[in-house]
Amino acid sequence: MKRTTAVLVFTVCALLMGCNKSHQINGSSLKTVNRSMNSIKERLPLDQRIEYEISFWSLRDEIRNNKEFLEAIDGKTPEQLIEIGKELFLKHKAAGSKEYEQFNNWDQMIAEFTQERIDQNRKKKPDDRDKNNPHSVTYKLNSM
Repeated sequence: MKRTTAVLVFTVCALLMGCNKSHQINGSSLKTVNRSMNSIKERLPLDQRIEYEISFWSLRDEIRNNKEFLEAIDGKTPEQLIEIGKELFLKHKAAGSKEYEQFNNWDQMIAEFTQERIDQNRKKKPDDRDKNNPHSVTYKLNSM
C-alpha cells in the first residue's frame, strides 16, 4: 500500500511538472523573459521562429519601459505574440514608418527576412585550415 501511494504521488508530481507554463513567456524579470523566449523559440517550427522573433523585438521596441514590457509579455504564447506583432506591423505601416513601407504585408516581410537569414547561413566561408587538410580535425598548434 505504501509503495502504491509513493508511486501515485510521484506520477502526479511528474504530470504537474510536465503541465507547467513552458509554452508561455515568463515575465517575472528580463532574464527569465529572454530565457523562456529562447526555449520557446527552439521548440517552434522553423517557419514560425522568425515571426516569433520579429514580434518579440517589435513589442520590445514599442514598449521601452521594462516594467510595462514585462507586464505586457508575461504569460503570452507564441501565437498571441505573433498576433501582437502583426498588429504592430499594421499600426506602423499605417503611420507611414519608413522601415515598413517597403513591405506590402506581414507575410512578405517575414518571407524577406527568412530569405535573408537563409542567405546569411549560406555565405559562411569555410576555414582555410580545412582546405589544407580536409580529413583532419586537428590543426597545427604553435608553442607559446
